[in-house]
Amino acid sequence: MKNKITVIAFDADDTLWVNEPYFRETEEQFAGLLEDFMPRHSIMAELYKTEMANLPLYGYGIKGFMLSMTETAMRITMGKINPAIVEKVLELGKEMLNKPVVLLDGVEEVLKALHGKYRLVVATKGDLLDQQRKLTKSGLDHYFHHIEIMSDKQEKDYQKLIRHLDCKAEAFLMLGNSLKSDVLPVLNIGGYAVHIPFHTTWVHESIDHRIEHPNFYEMESLAEVLPKLTE
Repeated sequence: MKNKITVIAFDADDTLWVNEPYFRETEEQFAGLLEDFMPRHSIMAELYKTEMANLPLYGYGIKGFMLSMTETAMRITMGKINPAIVEKVLELGKEMLNKPVVLLDGVEEVLKALHGKYRLVVATKGDLLDQQRKLTKSGLDHYFHHIEIMSDKQEKDYQKLIRHLDCKAEAFLMLGNSLKSDVLPVLNIGGYAVHIPFHTTWVHESIDHRIEHPNFYEMESLAEVLPKLTE
């Protein structure tokens, strides 16, 4: 792999820094606001249903999550929602937007080791403003040749990215925590992919089958990629 790769792309959320636990924490708090109307697990199921229906409209990110929480609360309360609940939902969303950016173990060491040897890229989904904010807060932006904040991570989105980078698919490596978004589309277009699991993964990013592919690697931590790429 080392002799073929020229571009290494990193997912951001839950690959470079903590993200998904903030959503799960907020989801729990949201369910607590409405537990007089239905059980918590049912509220969470309703919220997920709303999120899935709204993805084509809002895309990924905290702002869309806030809108989906508000819509779910209105549906659960049959339009008789207490304004204080709406205010609290907005407050929860703003708290998420102001969360600290907590780097995962070994991230900066890996970037330092690879910087200058490869073109390093961020390839992440989410809200443009929020992802730019997190990248600036992280202090990692100077390591990257290019930042790509994508509305989705389908094969066509990766093909567009590698065309922009003037890179062949077989010289492109994607590192990320989602098999669905970071691995499968890249393998399908002829690239390399490394899956680095995170302890909390959104159910929407899960797949139900094992991946067998010569360009696929699974590693426990980001630091494990270094021997493959530097030695």
